[in-house]
Amino acid sequence: MKQELINEIMQGMAQEIDNVQLQRLQQVLEHTLFQYSITTRNKEKDEDDNHKYIKVFIAAKRVEGCSEKTISYYQTTIENMLDEVNKNVRRIVTDDLRIYLTKYQNKRNLSKVTVDNVRRILSSFFSWLEDEDYILKSPVRRIHKVKTTSNIKETYSDESLEIMRDKCTELRDLAMIDMLASTGMRVGEMILLNKNDVNFSDRECVVLGKGDKERIVYFDARTKIHLINYLESRTDKNEALFVSLKGKHERLKIGGIEVRLRELGKSLGIPKVHPHKFRRTLATVAIDKGMPIEQLQHLLGHRRIDTTLQYAMVKQSNVKIAHKKYIG
Repeated sequence: MKQELINEIMQGMAQEIDNVQLQRLQQVLEHTLFQYSITTRNKEKDEDDNHKYIKVFIAAKRVEGCSEKTISYYQTTIENMLDEVNKNVRRIVTDDLRIYLTKYQNKRNLSKVTVDNVRRILSSFFSWLEDEDYILKSPVRRIHKVKTTSNIKETYSDESLEIMRDKCTELRDLAMIDMLASTGMRVGEMILLNKNDVNFSDRECVVLGKGDKERIVYFDARTKIHLINYLESRTDKNEALFVSLKGKHERLKIGGIEVRLRELGKSLGIPKVHPHKFRRTLATVAIDKGMPIEQLQHLLGHRRIDTTLQYAMVKQSNVKIAHKKYIG
């Protein structure tokens, strides 16, 4: 066991010092440890340590303002890795994580995007442990970002949006579509809105975004009219901006909106009708019409501008026009 420990230390230092220093280190270790006996820590102690590291990391993320949904995803991802690797956090090396990520992808037949999300979370965890001096160096440093295929995500055409508006049989659905299309807000932000959150005079409302950060979003005149018509038609006392059509008129949930839009799209022959597609469409139109990317970033509530760039797809026709203008 003693020699295994010495070998592990030597391997860890092999890339940090030259051969002469490495040999001297080995001599010092063998001399120093000669009179000691070494035993492995029991599994229960390793599990206690791992639990402690996860606990303090999650506490740090909560202080940073991460949502409970994000925190839960972080915790589950890290715990799954530790259960599979079955080592104390401080003894995990790069190869352990490479093997884990490979098995994880093959076993569940996951996309490269999903695997890279796991890698990113593990990188955040181990980098934090390194910053807090729990470990010397993050084992994820040498695991690079997983290369993924960049797919052009679809947006709604003007015609599709008008067909959806024209075929709505419920005032609520019409107001809902206009609200998503004109503000670009997340569906999770829209379901939290109350009637008194909407400023009809200035055509704006304050939404609570990711990380519990508030921001102002704006809607157009058409949305204002349809929203007023919907609210005036309601007889319930619920403070929520959008409620169910039947029963007790309870606040709409994300799943309810997704199902409603999917059914509408299916009946109209419009593929992939989804709340998030409205947000992507607004971003694309805004960039297409010349909105500065920094302003769009603020409008969408993105922390990093890279995220905004992923949402905004420039139309190929405009690329052709720009090429003629600036180059040919």
